[in-house]
Amino acid sequence: MTSVQSQSANAEKATKVSAMTDTTPRTAATLHDLVLASLDDDQAMEVVSLALEGKSSIADYMVIASGRSTRQVASMAQKLSERIKHGGYGHVRIEGLPAADWVLVDAGDVVIHLFRPEVRTFYNLERMWNFGDAGAA
Repeated sequence: MTSVQSQSANAEKATKVSAMTDTTPRTAATLHDLVLASLDDDQAMEVVSLALEGKSSIADYMVIASGRSTRQVASMAQKLSERIKHGGYGHVRIEGLPAADWVLVDAGDVVIHLFRPEVRTFYNLERMWNFGDAGAA
């Protein structure tokens, strides 16, 4: 891929995320879509989305994803936080950012867990929260 193609692809991804935030109504489902698009843009691995609506009062959705390194996990969390704020979804709370082995991003209706692969395997949140309908996002 040439530099121009790479810039064009990056601009297209940025447009996709910003288009979702400019005119889209602010609902849990649109926030969930924004989160999934952001993680896709940042090349998150093994993204799993769990629908919690009606099953838990903590959020409507839980998203679990992995990054290849602590640097990627931290970067995904920071970019996700910025995109959610720019999308008009309000303040985002982040826990675990200094170590970036497991970072929790609380966006209200959507809770996002970002892990390094080894830490994700150890805690296995998918099994803990699986209601029989978990699936890859």
